[in-house]
Amino acid sequence: MTTSRHIVAILMTEQPSGDRRPGTAKQLDDQRYARLKEEAIAPYRGLRKFVYFAFGASGLIGAFIFLTQILAGRDVEAALPNLGLQIGIVALMVWLFRWEGRTHKK
Repeated sequence: MTTSRHIVAILMTEQPSGDRRPGTAKQLDDQRYARLKEEAIAPYRGLRKFVYFAFGASGLIGAFIFLTQILAGRDVEAALPNLGLQIGIVALMVWLFRWEGRTHKK
């Protein structure tokens, strides 16, 4: 009776007929294993970083709009708190993006 490990070991030793370089399949498998292990440790990291970037860009656009509204002198009482909120969102997204990168390096 063969186990799945034994089958995987057999498949790993076989290389395509066109590629006879030693260690190529193992090196590819090691890279794939490292990538899968990283994804298992922190799933959806790429998606989270995209969301941080998208929300940060949205906050930056909103901050620009409210800043121009304040500079034009239109409805400053309502625009000032909104500008503060947009700046806070941008700061939070930058912090989360950096924190995600820091945890990735560990």
